[in-house]
Amino acid sequence: YIGEELTLALSLEYVLRQKRGPVVVNMSTSRINEDIAKKHGCAFHRSAVGEANVVAKMRQVHAVVGGEGNGGVIDPRVGWVRDPFVGMALVLSLLAEENKPLSAIVDALPRYVIQKDKYTVSADRLPVLYEGLIKQHSEAVANREDGLRLDWPDRWVHVRPSNTEPIVRVIAEAPS
Repeated sequence: YIGEELTLALSLEYVLRQKRGPVVVNMSTSRINEDIAKKHGCAFHRSAVGEANVVAKMRQVHAVVGGEGNGGVIDPRVGWVRDPFVGMALVLSLLAEENKPLSAIVDALPRYVIQKDKYTVSADRLPVLYEGLIKQHSEAVANREDGLRLDWPDRWVHVRPSNTEPIVRVIAEAPS
């Protein structure tokens, strides 16, 4: 099992070999996708979490591919929705093109550790929480488009209220 985050990464790798262009993923999706876009010389964009937000940003920047770290791949050649069959087809196409086992292809990708947690926090406490995090980590680049995302050169953390549950999600990623 390679994890849900790598489905999109492998799909991007295949699509960008065929056609270069902008890529869009959401704020909580692995940095590996940014690495792949840069490797292919493609513009990389992030949107708020949610399929509709990713699609809106994809349309805005004329993205050739995008998606979310939950394994949801969006290929505008097929449709403006997450499509698991598209993700499957792209990964299988990459396997056929490489003629290597999946493990070998994954081993060649950049490595990150991603941690996903959730906490019960009252929504009225979030502005104070965000300000405290920004103050404590003033060296990080802060993005408030969807909750709070803090970025450093080698890691990031995204804190945002869930749109579907009364919780706050915290997703962080770093090399180790």
